[in-house]
Amino acid sequence: MEQMRPIEAGEMAPDFTLKDQDGKLHTLKEMSGRRVLLSFHPLAWTGVCAKQMQSLEAQFERFAALGVVPLGVSIDTTFSKHAWAKSLGIERVRLLSDFWPHGGLAKALGLFREGDGFSERANALVDEEGKAVWVKVYPIPELPDLEEIFRLLEAR
Repeated sequence: MEQMRPIEAGEMAPDFTLKDQDGKLHTLKEMSGRRVLLSFHPLAWTGVCAKQMQSLEAQFERFAALGVVPLGVSIDTTFSKHAWAKSLGIERVRLLSDFWPHGGLAKALGLFREGDGFSERANALVDEEGKAVWVKVYPIPELPDLEEIFRLLEAR
């Protein structure tokens, strides 16, 4: 299957409905009026992914002060995400399950790795109207640098 190109700045992000680690549904539409950071990580229970989600949690207040809702997204089930969040001490960041349809949001954004069955490691910043304003795909073993996102947010 051909890999779709990742969403680009200026394109509208697709609406989605995904459950978080506590089973609560979240949609992009309900977050209208706020900026949203979709932080894709390949798989829960892996080292770099854990550090990626812990960094979002550690910077939660800084994101909130800038009007940004940080969300972690992967193909793991809500049950796995719940146990993982608890083990990592993640309480404020919502970890969304893109489990079914398998990788649906990642596919809609062109961030799904068909050959691997999981998403890219990527960050996508969506503005208050639902438009992508910044997207970056990272090498799988690389921890995303949140400072580059904060620089972008603080410049806007």
